Amino acid sequence: MTLREVPVIDVAPFLAEAPEERRRVAAEVNRACEELGFLIVRGHGVPVDLVADMYDVSRRFFELPLPEKMRARGEDRSRGYGAQGEEALSYGLGKAAPADVKEGLYEGPMDVPDTPYFRGREGAPHFVPNVWPERPAELPRIWRAYYRQRDAPLPGQLRAGEHTDYGTMTILKIEDAPGGLQVRTRQGRWLDVGAVSDAFVVNIGDLMMHWTNDRWISTLHRVVNPPRDATLGTGRLSLAFFHQPNYDALIECLPSCQGPGNPAKHPPVTSGEHRNRKFAATTVAP
Repeated sequence: MTLREVPVIDVAPFLAEAPEERRRVAAEVNRACEELGFLIVRGHGVPVDLVADMYDVSRRFFELPLPEKMRARGEDRSRGYGAQGEEALSYGLGKAAPADVKEGLYEGPMDVPDTPYFRGREGAPHFVPNVWPERPAELPRIWRAYYRQRDAPLPGQLRAGEHTDYGTMTILKIEDAPGGLQVRTRQGRWLDVGAVSDAFVVNIGDLMMHWTNDRWISTLHRVVNPPRDATLGTGRLSLAFFHQPNYDALIECLPSCQGPGNPAKHPPVTSGEHRNRKFAATTVAP
């Protein structure tokens, strides 16, 4: 049967390395990735207190006056503060729409080696230095801990326009607030993605879809606006981790995902080339 909602999957048995349970969890994940490209995982082992600290310190940053937030603006769009009106994700699909109603604080890898691969001409655009805000003072420490943890809008304007994600997968923590994440099924229906306590939303990105020849799908999704009678005081904070392969990694169809009558559907492309094209396409001209 076709999935009618985003499935919630407990991955604790997989992490515990119980053979039979690992196969069961893997089968559940495979079905979700084939049919919807989205899933919600619980039993992940990330400390609840650390997630709460991330929300608290991030919300305090976004509550600062705009001039102060702008001081954390980076030269590259992928680092530092990004104000509202600078990005329209639907542009990446060739769809005209007003700029997205969102702002962001974007940081990348925390421990970049000082070697030619990372600092050279090809690598430098993908590993630009992080730009941290001055306040809250503890924000860089908490963000680093979270990153490294191992155990009335215009017509057609959305908080985040219809788009797919660019890399292999996204791990997302969302709030239960009016106006939220929606995912488009293969049948063309928009599903609401509800906030599940102590769980992460995971979705497949473009490059994973290219690798698997569309077996696992990079699903269209968007973040809709709250109802008109619930607009005030409904700021929505999402914590997103976007996984991107090395910029020089060649993304081409896996041999096991193609064959007679099922040729590769996407031309080979490097991870960096794909990212750069999407960034260029979704930037709103000043």
